Order: sequence, then structure tokens, then C-alpha cells
Amino acid sequence: MALTSFLLNEPLDMHLHLRDGDMLKLVGPLTSNTFSGALIMPNLVPPITTKEALLSYKQRIKEACKGDAFEAYVTLFFKNDYTYEFLENIKDEIIGIKLYPAGITTNSETGVSSMDVEVLRPTLESMSKLGIPLCIHGETNGFVMDREKEFMPIYEAIAKAFPDLKIIMEHITTKDAIELLDKYENLYATVTLHHLLITLDDVAGGMLHPHLFCKPIAKRPEDRTALLNAALGANPKLMFGSDSAPHPKDKKESCGCAAGVFTSPIALQVLVQLFEKHNCLDNLNKFLSLNAQKVYNLKPLKKTIKLIKKDFVVPSAYEYKNESVVPMYWGEKLSWSIKSIEK
Repeated sequence: MALTSFLLNEPLDMHLHLRDGDMLKLVGPLTSNTFSGALIMPNLVPPITTKEALLSYKQRIKEACKGDAFEAYVTLFFKNDYTYEFLENIKDEIIGIKLYPAGITTNSETGVSSMDVEVLRPTLESMSKLGIPLCIHGETNGFVMDREKEFMPIYEAIAKAFPDLKIIMEHITTKDAIELLDKYENLYATVTLHHLLITLDDVAGGMLHPHLFCKPIAKRPEDRTALLNAALGANPKLMFGSDSAPHPKDKKESCGCAAGVFTSPIALQVLVQLFEKHNCLDNLNKFLSLNAQKVYNLKPLKKTIKLIKKDFVVPSAYEYKNESVVPMYWGEKLSWSIKSIEK
């Protein structure tokens, strides 16, 4: 008998960009309505590096999400010179600290200029002692298709030097990263929706598709297969993290195309469609919530999403005031729709 409905419990997005201002007011509710919580990236301008800035941003997120049953798990932007005392004082307000190599992606210009373990040691030692997870954007400045693979030795060096530090390889895109997961007990990872679905060919194989352009860039078919198999199998060290990264429509469709794929409003529908296609729906709640609960020791707010087998046409854009953002699969028809949300 064909499946006509499916329930998702406490969905968690463990890598999300909400931006600020009117953009936050536009995209925040598109996640908070259907997810129980999300790990929010700190790469604003300026980045989140103080407790005052962190608490202020958390309050703006709360206001934008209009009373939804939703928890914003906020992060701090990594700096080499955080003191133990500062981190001890702020640790109960954050879920982790996000490390960006300088200039590697959007708003990362003030990131880390050296990935030498000894340079990073002061902050990493304090994080390890305090039990604060480290989230890393793992790319070098090498050839674009090899940047993540070239970063693998850096992940290994940090994992070896700080065995008690929980390290999350963010938005992984390669089979190399999947293989590394099993080598170190303290390594974990997130993977996006779009990297489970596309390769570089979808972005630039024919006519350029700016709304699929992202960093890290989509890789080869064999990489997508490795990521997809790990997600479908609910690898306990792998979590869903959309890396949904909204940019104004004109910034995506102009010279110097901004990097980021906007998936928040369609993530649940597409994931159900994808896992159903591969007969793996029994594993979807693990990938979408239970794995993250175990990795981060979370107790998310109760929320049940009922999806039904009914066509959903993805809007061509989501808009608020002067902000307009184009989602992945805009104008296309999905086979699942959200029926109800119980909080």
C-alpha cells in the first residue's frame, strides 16, 4: 500500500544562517515554524565575538520567530585569544564555537589566518576543558574542487591534539570526509540538503544556475553518493545541517554571484521525498533529529510535523519588505506537502 503520510518529530537544523534585520525577519519564521531548533552561524558583520552581541542577536532571533516553539542554538565566532574566563562565563549561552579560515566564505574576512595547531591551542585548550564543541568550515585556499580534501590533515591534527574536544566538520561535501568520520572518536559532521542532491554539473555543467552556487562547492557524483549513503543509513556521527544561506535575489543573479543555497522552506518536504525514494524513511528521524540530540546532548522542544502525499509547488521567491530570496527548486513540484504542525 502506497504511503500517504509521514511524521517528523522535533526536526533540528544543525547549520543555519539567519542573517539580520529584515532578512532575519523574512527567513527566521520559515525555519522556526517547522523546526524545533537550529544551530545558528555567527558570521554577521561584525561577527558575534562578545557576550553582549550574542545575547542581543539571540533576542532579535526570538522576536523574528514570533513566539514559535523553537530554540536558537547560537554560536560564537572563533578567535585565537579568547580567555578561559571569558569562555567559562559564556559557555551556558552557546552550543559551540565556529571556526572560519580567513576569507573562505561569506563574511569570514576576520577568520583564522593560520590553521597551525599551536596557534589555535589557547582557545582550543579552554574549549576542551569546558566541553564546548568546535564547528569548522573545513576548506583550504587551494583549487576549488580540492579544498575540502586538502583540509583533512588539519582535521586530523586537531582531533589528535585535542582528543576530548568534540569537533564537527561542517557541511561536508566529499567521500574523504565521510571516510575520516570513522577514524576519530571525537569527529562528527553535518551535511546539507543540496549536497545530497547535486553535483558541480548541476551548478555549471550547462547554463549556470546561480541559485545552486554555494561554498563549499558541490563536488563529483562519487562524493554525492558517499554523502547520500551515509545520510540514508543514518550514520550516528552525521547530522542534518541545511547551511541554508539566504542572499537577496539581485546578489545571486548578478556578476560575483553570492555563495549560498536557500532551502529552509522546502527542506522537510524534499528530505521525505528523498528518503522515500530510497526506501529509508525509517532512518529519517535519526538523521534529522536523534543523531544531533545525542551528539550535542539536546532536549529539543516538542514538535510533530505531519507531511502528506500531495503536490507542493515551490514559490518563485519568498519576500518581506524589500527582501526577496529565491529557494532551491523554485517553480518545481514536490510530491510531499506539510499538512499540520503540532507543538
